Amino acid sequence: MKTSKVEKNTWSLTLCFVLLSLITIFLPFCESFNYGQALSQTLLYFEAQRSGHLPHNQRVNWRHHSGLTDGLEQGVDLVGGYYDAGDNVKFGLPMAFTVTLLSWAAIEYGEEIAAAGEYVHAMEAIKWGTDYFIKAHTQPNVLWVEVFHLNSFNYCDFLFNFKFEVIINPRAVVAIEINNPSKLVGKIVLHEVFKCRKSFKTHPLQLAHSVGDGETDHYCWQRPEDMTTPRRAYKVDENNPGSEVAGETAAALAAASILFKKTNPHYSHLLLQHAQQLFEFGDKFKGKYDESVEVAKGYYTSVSGYMDELLWAAIWLYKATEKDEYLKYVLENANDFGGTTWAMTEFSWDVKYSGVQAIASMLLMEEKHKKHEVILKQYRSKAEHYFCACLNLNNASKDNVDRTPGGLLYIRQWNNMQYVANAAFLLAIYSDHLLATNQKLHCQKGEVGPNELLAFAKSQVDYILGSNPMGMSYLVGYGSNFPQRVHHRGASTESYKGNMGFIGCTQGYDNWYESPKPNPNILIGALVGGPDNKDQFRDERRNFEQLEACTYNTAALVGVFARLYNLE
Repeated sequence: MKTSKVEKNTWSLTLCFVLLSLITIFLPFCESFNYGQALSQTLLYFEAQRSGHLPHNQRVNWRHHSGLTDGLEQGVDLVGGYYDAGDNVKFGLPMAFTVTLLSWAAIEYGEEIAAAGEYVHAMEAIKWGTDYFIKAHTQPNVLWVEVFHLNSFNYCDFLFNFKFEVIINPRAVVAIEINNPSKLVGKIVLHEVFKCRKSFKTHPLQLAHSVGDGETDHYCWQRPEDMTTPRRAYKVDENNPGSEVAGETAAALAAASILFKKTNPHYSHLLLQHAQQLFEFGDKFKGKYDESVEVAKGYYTSVSGYMDELLWAAIWLYKATEKDEYLKYVLENANDFGGTTWAMTEFSWDVKYSGVQAIASMLLMEEKHKKHEVILKQYRSKAEHYFCACLNLNNASKDNVDRTPGGLLYIRQWNNMQYVANAAFLLAIYSDHLLATNQKLHCQKGEVGPNELLAFAKSQVDYILGSNPMGMSYLVGYGSNFPQRVHHRGASTESYKGNMGFIGCTQGYDNWYESPKPNPNILIGALVGGPDNKDQFRDERRNFEQLEACTYNTAALVGVFARLYNLE
């Protein structure tokens, strides 16, 4: 467990008023929240997302064993890991990013997490992911990256091979009737079709009213415990490379190895061995994973490419091993890989540049790295661009992050809260390092002290917890007013332990998906997608852009809640 870099203090909650005098932001409230409770809830959420054999100490009692034959058709054991969001699919890239964030949180704020009584749960959440990655890395140059719940046909391909008719009823519940061409073969909810947008030769907006910008999802609305259809697994290897997912998994394992070094050195060494092999694989056999596993393009398309993940993996391996070869990689590839040339306004499962730049900047604060200050200062310049963008302190408006009228950072419509949580986490970490080294953030519009950075991170977290125009907590289970109809198959369907009767693949649409009632199971600790750019939010299950929660949304909150717990 790492000792906190920040002295224990009793800062007043009037930090948000100090912020008002330094940056332009509207905060409707300045109130106190129970960050310890929120921290506990976030870690509980990961137990709801577990796949595989659930342990005896499983606390989310509406979940049960699932995905017990994953990998069986391919002759590998892929039981375990996490479902990424409200579906029953395991995606390697966002899962690895989730584990990296959880590990980073425990590295930076292990003492605070322990003080809240949650360190064991945090380590369990991390190990649930790393155990799976070890299974998925079956050979040095082979990594199984995705496990899908399939029917006997490819769902999206099926849609586009048949004529279909859009039907809109008076209640605005939209469905598609698929004809073959005269025989009715099925009915599905339109928003699920819109998630196949990238497969349409004609944009779906030309076929029906706008429902949203979506990507591929699944044919079934079914509890994970009821899955009976085949589960297909996909891998990357030398002939079908996937540098993004190899690099991110290497980063996750390297970060986790730091945590287990003292308590379980053998396991730590095993994690590091896999991390080093995966990094070498991703670097030697370069290629985009979604070109090797094309089905990923409809789910988690790699827009930024793989160079950020390779830098990300290398810098985490340097932190884990202190071997110069990894730092050399980060320095020598700084320009060619975009580390010192890309100025970003987001940090996400796809775009890691801001994370790399922040860590490189913090290396510069250490005396032993002064000899590399020329390149590290270039990294710092880009890191400062990101933080200044969040604070709206870059000169050009296009270089700043938009905000809602209520003060929330706003990157894009679908699942905006992931970017907010990640920004708050990075801001908290960077503020601590500035404080520890008596430095300030240098922006084009002026200097900002570490306390102001933390205050802004706090303002974003407080918005999440209820200090917003809607008075809504976007962390499920926190407070008295939180989303009741989370877009989540397991939470929206009757508990398996309460009803062990089989619920068919599409049966859930009629019985549960279209129900206006609140979910029967509360997905405690889930951070949903959040409001639109006007701070408005619709608590409707079909509203997947605002109501779906993802593991990488909540992961960043673990660290920032732990940091803010220190304020209490």
